[in-house]
Amino acid sequence: MTTIAIIPARGGSKGIPRKNLLMVAGKPLVAWSVETARGARSITRTIVSTDDGEIAAVARNHGAEVVLRPAEISGDTASSESALLHVLDTLRADGSPDPDVVVFLQATSPFRVPADIDGAVDLLAKGNYDSVFGGCPEHFTGRWALAADGCALPLNFDPVRRPRRQERAVEYLENGSVYAFRPRLLRETGSRMGGRIGIHPMPAERSHQIDSMEDVPFFETVLVQTQCAAPVIAALPRQSLALLMGRVRLLVLDFDGVMTDNRVVVDEQGREAVSCNRSDGLGLAMLKTSGISVWVLSTETNPVVAARCKKLGVPCRQGVSDKLSELQKLADDLHVEREAIVFVGNDVNDLGCLQWVGIPVAVSDAYPEVKQVAAFVTRRAGGEGAVREVVEHILGNKSTDILFSWR
Repeated sequence: MTTIAIIPARGGSKGIPRKNLLMVAGKPLVAWSVETARGARSITRTIVSTDDGEIAAVARNHGAEVVLRPAEISGDTASSESALLHVLDTLRADGSPDPDVVVFLQATSPFRVPADIDGAVDLLAKGNYDSVFGGCPEHFTGRWALAADGCALPLNFDPVRRPRRQERAVEYLENGSVYAFRPRLLRETGSRMGGRIGIHPMPAERSHQIDSMEDVPFFETVLVQTQCAAPVIAALPRQSLALLMGRVRLLVLDFDGVMTDNRVVVDEQGREAVSCNRSDGLGLAMLKTSGISVWVLSTETNPVVAARCKKLGVPCRQGVSDKLSELQKLADDLHVEREAIVFVGNDVNDLGCLQWVGIPVAVSDAYPEVKQVAAFVTRRAGGEGAVREVVEHILGNKSTDILFSWR
């Protein structure tokens, strides 16, 4: 089943100027939704619809595709449905048929987690629904309105016969966070909701939306408490980060540029050789004796990758075209939660993994985009002892306090 996530994010906003680029807990607001979509197992493509070049650049840097939206559907009165239809029509014009499911994510809802997206998609399929929305369950709350004379009027109950909480059916507040629907519904009705509608329950703490600047300080605290994102971790005190390191169960390494200095020597017969650091190998041996698993993921198919990993006794998966999918499969196979995974990378093809794991690390000579999403950056370069630094920090060696560049 093909499922695409669409995140409308125009440049204009009346309530909060440039809202989708607002820095919230260390990253642009739109980036939270991009990363959550990319972390969901059900999503095959993540697309940001925007009319703004800066938003487009942020979306791409965090791993999303971008569909540029024309001005006529980018104003204050433009509906979300118009943006969703425009994306589908653009993909169709490029030769991509409509997906089985569309997931609509509002950038103002950064509190959802990948499981919320997967839950909505699963419900759509298993319940034979046409559309599903995220809803926050609410037991009875009295609702009132002010009449013209300023007096309060009850809307949903008789205050003289106030019902007990258990006597009222649970109601759901549409939280605006997650919508899943079949493209046919949108094309036939012009609406994201209709037909058989299902509700994916979401707790209150994941149902918030950021609508004003006053929301930001409180909601940043919620994000720190409920999500384990790199820029949030980077802002924590060293003691807090040490606690996170204390629960590490899996270290995953890129090969080129992390275990090597990213250079290759080629002889006249086309054989390749790389430069590694012996201290990295010793560090990995120390880590394995502590019971923490170590794996290597590499896009390279060169035999030198397998040869080096075999010598170190480290399992590897090479020739990997989609590192994030392979990492998620590895985590499932080893029954390790992503919060307990450290990933070390250096190049843009590592971004998906870095954004998904609990503790992302970049080597000192990594590309700027990689350093931007890392929780911390090593002082040493790839192939020059960076892996040893990471290992010593995981094992709690105090001497590494002077080796890391804390962000």
